[in-house]
Amino acid sequence: MTNTTELNAKHGLILHAAAAYDFLLWIVTLGREQAFREKLLKLARLNPGESVLDVGCGTGTLAIAAKRQVGTNGRVNGIDASPNMIARAVRKAKKAGVNVVFQNAIVQALPFPDSEFDVVLSTVMLHHLPRNTRQQCAREIRRVLKPSGRILIVDFGASDKNNFLSHFHRHGSVPLAEIIDLLNGADLNIVDSGPVGINNLQFVLGATSHAA
Repeated sequence: MTNTTELNAKHGLILHAAAAYDFLLWIVTLGREQAFREKLLKLARLNPGESVLDVGCGTGTLAIAAKRQVGTNGRVNGIDASPNMIARAVRKAKKAGVNVVFQNAIVQALPFPDSEFDVVLSTVMLHHLPRNTRQQCAREIRRVLKPSGRILIVDFGASDKNNFLSHFHRHGSVPLAEIIDLLNGADLNIVDSGPVGINNLQFVLGATSHAA
């Protein structure tokens, strides 16, 4: 059996303990998590009735917010490599009275058929993955996107070791140009990119050729 340490070293799969995840997000967003979620969904340009996949969904807060935005005719799925994250996400969705399907899965082998989703979200997940796994992840995201689909990636840019966040959480980073190259390499067009406006977070919005 592969243990958590081995998974971290080989795939970058198991990220944080579920109990600490929400606190870390509160730190990352400087206490403005709700505004942060709303901004991300605005950047993703979600519309009512769309189907959404949140990869590396953590404890499910963004997926739940996405479901509220796409409405009863929309659909939201969330996947995470950590069973504890998924269990916490399921409890959150039940408490919120929101129908989101969460399941334990890895980003380089998404358990969905081709052309399944209008939008894929990836939030502060990419920097945990080794380079080859990032490439696999991008190809899998492209595979499950519809011909008119979009992908929003949000992650840390170059980190300042003296900033507020560094005192609570040591994290990696992915240069904006690298994210752009990653999506281009997966046959996705870049629609928009830039700073999120919170900490040193940055975003890239990509799309299939028919959606650009």
